[in-house]
Amino acid sequence: MDIREIIDTFKNRDNFWVGIIRDALSVLVILALIGVLSQLFFGLWTPMVAVESGSMEPHMYRGDIIFIEDLDRTQIETLRNAPADYISFGKKGDVILYRPYGQKGVTPVIHRAMYFVEEGEPMWEGGPKAPHEGYITKGDNTKTNSYYDQQGQISYLSPVKEEWIIGVARYKIPYIGHIRLLLS
Repeated sequence: MDIREIIDTFKNRDNFWVGIIRDALSVLVILALIGVLSQLFFGLWTPMVAVESGSMEPHMYRGDIIFIEDLDRTQIETLRNAPADYISFGKKGDVILYRPYGQKGVTPVIHRAMYFVEEGEPMWEGGPKAPHEGYITKGDNTKTNSYYDQQGQISYLSPVKEEWIIGVARYKIPYIGHIRLLLS
């Protein structure tokens, strides 16, 4: 038997176990294809996150799936310095996904990069000096986010360092992230 005959027999065999193996292989091929395409388009093997809170409303809602582009493939435009015609998720400036204090194992935060500060600069008008350079961030929801992340519990007195940033939000698919949130 040559290889073509073996493949034809495998594809056409009407056996329960062969059918299970065929189905499992097709799922693995689809997952590998999704992984490769994700790496090509976004620079990440897992470029999607589900929004877990309402801190970015009205531009992102709990349960939205957000596609993230790797930071190595893009440049962050802050709300303060973005060109006048640059809009990302309804406002000027990029929305970034970052790990607070760079900690692994904690839920990443997805908030807007408001502006960049250098070490020793005030983090906001009348505020304390930045201990290191980084981004000052804030959620878009005016009811729940009246202060910068660095003024509250999320990243208290610590600008977001570039190495803490996972990527920049680029696209969203509404609602389907609820499935992901139910499973976690």
